[in-house]
Amino acid sequence: MNYATIKPTDVANGPGVRVSLFVSGCTHRCRECFNSEAWDFHYGREYGPETTEKILEYLDHTYIAGLSLLGGEPMDPANQKGILSLVEKVKERFPEKTIWCYSGYDFEKDILGDMSERLPETRRILACLDVLVDGRFEVEKKNLRLRFRGSSNQRIIKVQESLALGELVPWE
Repeated sequence: MNYATIKPTDVANGPGVRVSLFVSGCTHRCRECFNSEAWDFHYGREYGPETTEKILEYLDHTYIAGLSLLGGEPMDPANQKGILSLVEKVKERFPEKTIWCYSGYDFEKDILGDMSERLPETRRILACLDVLVDGRFEVEKKNLRLRFRGSSNQRIIKVQESLALGELVPWE
């Protein structure tokens, strides 16, 4: 897995001050994507154990509320092994911090459906996520007044509550 950038302090991609990891690689190719340079799976730097350590170091401050995963596409099958290793370490070391993930995939159809059946990492990643923002960015539904999402078709989902109840539970 490669990554485009790490923001040690970010207030735009979830509540509070967060650490944000922007992974490389996305096959959705949403029109007018804000991060189209990260569509290329080879863009940026190679993610390795030292990258995880750097992120854990950034998270190790009381003013940091959690980690946000963006892209590219964090839930792309090619990125899931790298994401899994990171989120499990974050939950182990910082159980009080939240993990948000932004994905162009649909929560029920793609992630709980096809991916969960094919990829052993998917369910383990979901077990670590607090919130998933799902759905492709649609420029026709772009709305700058929306909180923590770019277009009105995207949903902000409480992952653990949704998994426990077997139905989608929206955040806020």
